Amino acid sequence: MGITIKQLSVFLENREGRLDEVLNVLAENDVNIVALSLADTTEYGMLRMIVSDPEKGKYVLKESGFRAMLTDVVALRVPHATGSLSKAMHEIMEGKINVEYMYAFANGEDASAVLKCDDPEKVVDILRESGFDVWEASEAYVSNVQGE
Repeated sequence: MGITIKQLSVFLENREGRLDEVLNVLAENDVNIVALSLADTTEYGMLRMIVSDPEKGKYVLKESGFRAMLTDVVALRVPHATGSLSKAMHEIMEGKINVEYMYAFANGEDASAVLKCDDPEKVVDILRESGFDVWEASEAYVSNVQGE
């Protein structure tokens, strides 16, 4: 069973309409966005997404001329309880893991934090030993999709 999930990352020129184009390409190809984070500089933006079909998302975006890639990330399940994320991050820090970036989204009973780090397997071990869990790919890619 996979302990990491695939994040779809897209480099965007920092110009009007570029984000809309990406979202349209995904929508037209039935790729659902579960979570996203957009960071920008004066030159470009980095759109990071958890989507229903990462491989298809990457393919259709590349076919449309976008620079897209897949990255392994960990999706931590965070209970809706004050201090939960703090406890999880403290355990990761104690384990000497470098977290490059993180973004969060809510999905029903739990919240989730997507982590990009230098040792995903070790992070999952640390989290599970500390009483936390992570999303499997089959769950993460559909976490906000209502029943069929």
